[in-house]
Amino acid sequence: MKRVEKNDPVAIREIGSKYYNNGDRERAFEYFTKAAELGDVDAHFSLSFLYHEGQGVEKDEKKELFHLVEAAIAGHPGARYDLARKEGRNGRFDRSAKHFIIAANLGHDGSIQALKGCYKNGFVSKEDFAAALRAHQAAVDAAKSPQRDAAEAFLKELCAYQQTTSGGNT
Repeated sequence: MKRVEKNDPVAIREIGSKYYNNGDRERAFEYFTKAAELGDVDAHFSLSFLYHEGQGVEKDEKKELFHLVEAAIAGHPGARYDLARKEGRNGRFDRSAKHFIIAANLGHDGSIQALKGCYKNGFVSKEDFAAALRAHQAAVDAAKSPQRDAAEAFLKELCAYQQTTSGGNT
């Protein structure tokens, strides 16, 4: 709680995530809003989802888009991916492809899959698709580390242990 009292946006967002996971969407909204005001990118992304779904707050497409754009501009790959999908649904395929390329460059796997479709349908050139593939792989490689691998292995072991001790009811 010390970090929350000192207005640490990550700590505040994490409190919001706990409320969200426990079903209290209104309190989650309050904490996500505070964290977003303090510049937390993930909080902006979470707020876009709450506004989209109308969870803890009234549905509002303009506010959803505002927070999605804020998160995307700040480098959130999931927000870029969601913006790409929105642009595609609105028939703006060139803009959609550009968002997918940016998200792929940030290491977002779903965007690479989407770019395959964009390439097949002629919205992305062979050169742009190849460049996105190289950038995606570079981003994925840059995120690799022995510590990350050890943490991932630990989480797998922990999940397997929890399933055996709870009879598979986690």
